[in-house]
Amino acid sequence: MAELISFLEAPPGDLGRLHRERLAWLEGTSGPIVALPSEYPDGYNVPNHHHSRSQLLHALRGVVLVTTQQGRWMVPPDHAMWIPAGIEHSVEMLGNVSMRSVYVTPDAIEGLPTRLRVVGMTDLMRSLIIEAVTLPAEPRPTGRTGLVLGLLLHEIPSLPEQPLGLPFPSDPRLAALCRRFVAAPSPHATIDEWADIVGMSRRSFTRAFHRQTGLSLSTWRQQACLFAALPRLADGEPITRVALDLGYDSVPAFTTMFRRMLGTSPRGYMRGSRDNFRVSNG
Repeated sequence: MAELISFLEAPPGDLGRLHRERLAWLEGTSGPIVALPSEYPDGYNVPNHHHSRSQLLHALRGVVLVTTQQGRWMVPPDHAMWIPAGIEHSVEMLGNVSMRSVYVTPDAIEGLPTRLRVVGMTDLMRSLIIEAVTLPAEPRPTGRTGLVLGLLLHEIPSLPEQPLGLPFPSDPRLAALCRRFVAAPSPHATIDEWADIVGMSRRSFTRAFHRQTGLSLSTWRQQACLFAALPRLADGEPITRVALDLGYDSVPAFTTMFRRMLGTSPRGYMRGSRDNFRVSNG
């Protein structure tokens, strides 16, 4: 629907201009749905911004980190991030990223998600997105274009949510603990230790943390460890090294956590992501 924009070889001074031009084009275009392809270099950061359309951000290759005031979300290969319209967010590339984004007007159909979430990609949805970025831009798509985009729209609400969000508490004391943990994650952090640091009872800490994040500390801690592990695994680091660096006593303990959170082993997860990327590129 629009020419692929590559930021891989663009001069640094042109990157901001390219983004501003794309956002301006996006705000000025019509129709309920727009699909855009992009290529980004490792370490590139899209500065804080928002748009009037909701965005389904899908990385065919590489890992993306989305940051908002509500927290951080990891988007590895074979996943997508749903960002509702108007949400301020920045995007950091972990590895070279091949991105495909679908932008949807909030009233395009009923049942679109109303909050930030990471979702798993189905084979059907992945194929629809890859096809959508090749279709001609039409304000009111008809024929085959209309059928592809219509089905894509109706598949969005049914995508399975994945536990790859990392919401931060609103209490500055709790948020500071979370930031320190993200910088040096460990599976051994306990409620009692964190409660003592902020001068709260175990019960008060547990209630406050869950109320402000929607998660128990145990679940939040596991998701933070996944945040640290996925980019390293995607870069091909040995599972043993990643597990031990994160403080796990053994690879089986790390694998148990990984399987509990994502439903598969680290090897199976990364193998599936590589296979999906090969399929998407024919």
